[in-house]
Amino acid sequence: MRGRVGLSFAVSVIIPTLNEAESISAFLQALQPLREAGWELILADGGSRDDTVSLAEPRVDKVIVSAPGRAAQMNNGAESASGEVLLFLHADTQLPQDALAQMAAFAVSNADWGRFDVALSGRRLVFRVVETLINLRSRITSIATGDQAIFIRHSVFRQLGGYARIPLMEDVEICKRLRRLSRPCCISAKVMTSSRRWEKHGVWKTILLMWRLRFEFWLGVAPEKLFRRYYGRPGNV
Repeated sequence: MRGRVGLSFAVSVIIPTLNEAESISAFLQALQPLREAGWELILADGGSRDDTVSLAEPRVDKVIVSAPGRAAQMNNGAESASGEVLLFLHADTQLPQDALAQMAAFAVSNADWGRFDVALSGRRLVFRVVETLINLRSRITSIATGDQAIFIRHSVFRQLGGYARIPLMEDVEICKRLRRLSRPCCISAKVMTSSRRWEKHGVWKTILLMWRLRFEFWLGVAPEKLFRRYYGRPGNV
């Protein structure tokens, strides 16, 4: 189907959540124009203890209750998806206004997958530097992070067996497999993602931690160990 999908192609948006009641209503409301245009919204919840699911139900097409863990949640959401393209969207990330047109262009391209450029919500100049470096690195390496709203043709996702069941770096791991099939469709339109973690833990400290985790993952350190270092709690899947 690659390169031959019409403008009526279907997109399924898979949204992994865990205790997002504070912001989930506004987040999903912003996606309603895409839903009205025919996109399928699937909430893949990892066992929220707040009102995330009840608040989301009127604003999505499906709610999937999954074992916790972003990879497991996204895989379970994808299993119920009907779209030709799967778009994995974090609940603190906003798609650009022209997402519909951007996905239409991807649908008729020869790429098997892709991602958006990213912008961080913080207003400090350092965030402009950080996001520029993230986008540049992603274009050079053909590796994307989940914050960049990775999208994959459904048939290709099934062919690869979905995300690896690891507690961290599932986005990096699947990109390494995807780039063997094709280069990504790198969309310059930006998704806006929250900079709350950067602001809470310090920008440069967070940068150094992320680079260290990536390097150790490249060296073969177990993702469970990296998860504990990143979140400070066990990384069971």
